[in-house]
Amino acid sequence: MGSEWSSVRFGDLYAEPSRNGLTKPKRVRGQGVKFVNMGEIFAHDRMSNISCDRAPLTEKESLTSLLKPLDLLFARQSLVLSGAGKCSLFIEDTEPVAFESHPIRVRLEQKKVVPEFLYYFFKSPLGRDSIYSIVEQGAGASGIRGSDLTNLDVLVPALPEQRAIVHMLGTLDDRIELNRRMNETLEAMAQALFKSWFVDFDPVIDNALAASKEIPAELSEKAQARADLGDKRRPLPEEIRTLFPDEFTYNDELGWIPKGWEVGLLRDIAENPRRGVQATDINAGTPYIGLQDMPQKSISLTSWGWSDEVTSSKFSFHRGEILFGKLRPYFHKVGIAPVDGVCSTDILVVLPKKDEWFSVVFGHVTSLEFIEYVTAASTGTKMPRTNWKDMGSYGVVVPGQSVTKKLTEHFQEYIVKILLNIEQNKKLSKLLDTLLPKLLSGEIRIPDAEKMVEELAL
Repeated sequence: MGSEWSSVRFGDLYAEPSRNGLTKPKRVRGQGVKFVNMGEIFAHDRMSNISCDRAPLTEKESLTSLLKPLDLLFARQSLVLSGAGKCSLFIEDTEPVAFESHPIRVRLEQKKVVPEFLYYFFKSPLGRDSIYSIVEQGAGASGIRGSDLTNLDVLVPALPEQRAIVHMLGTLDDRIELNRRMNETLEAMAQALFKSWFVDFDPVIDNALAASKEIPAELSEKAQARADLGDKRRPLPEEIRTLFPDEFTYNDELGWIPKGWEVGLLRDIAENPRRGVQATDINAGTPYIGLQDMPQKSISLTSWGWSDEVTSSKFSFHRGEILFGKLRPYFHKVGIAPVDGVCSTDILVVLPKKDEWFSVVFGHVTSLEFIEYVTAASTGTKMPRTNWKDMGSYGVVVPGQSVTKKLTEHFQEYIVKILLNIEQNKKLSKLLDTLLPKLLSGEIRIPDAEKMVEELAL
């Protein structure tokens, strides 16, 4: 470690005394300012325009409880030891953000220290060990005191090296965040395309309007909305538009549907392969996905464990297949497998019976309507579960092969990009985890870290 690194009392770097936020205010849905609580600290390492609860804030309260860019927030309590003192960095927001009483806010004097450097310090093993030294274990939760946090010793180099380290680690974090947001956009595009083609039937309405065909009264509002768009309606290219009919027909179960399209059940176009595998037959180093690894309302599965954790039989799956969390389905855990591996038996593998049906199957099982349907049909009070029999009974409209094939082509483009972004983020995160302790302890210097980044060739 270079001689310019020094141990400093954390409180000596404060711009003002550390502060707890406001006692939990009464919630008013959709009104007031954003309020950061412990949930946001555990969910976000770096906070930028996050979604969270809101509550009214008085002018007097705003003087002490609003966050500023580069404030540090520490979890004052946690039900698990490893969560106590967890540090997050508030980066920015387009509107005012306050914080509740459980987080501890630390505002640093930026002439003395780079706030992001201390954020990375407390993420590193060295910083976490420092936090653990002040954790108090109670009967129900572990926690830290602001006074003890103030008296911690932190290891810091000169400001120029702090900035260089922050730039190096921040660049990796930014690339990870960019890929994550790109995946959110790709998911939204896929969902919007499915809804437009197979739920709202926009191309069929457009064709009916162009051909001056009669549109059912139940669809008149949608038709008027499409007509009102005028030049902004952006009809599909000719080779795609002609794949859709220009008339509707009535079905007793599903209402008005495009003429010529078939009505069936999900099990007619999809299946649930039960590829059971015993724990003893799973190869070492096989990725394992449990329900805890599946995010809510996102198809991007970015984390998974390994077969070392497996002690019971599981299901095997392949990269690109659909995984559906059947336990408490209202959590809306549906994703695309990013790797080959095995999963919990509380996760169902869902496959289209024909390749061209992938988009229809995917669009339905990820839709809110489908989640509501299987949730209503779930059995069990405390831990409700759905099953393939009930899932397969969901009514669907099946277009002709040409339409489903075209939509699947679009979907596959989105999914390939999503999986590539996940793969890149895995590599970036591994590099970040490698560099963080070495840079924050002074074990390696910036030139060595730059070589490691270059070698990864990202």
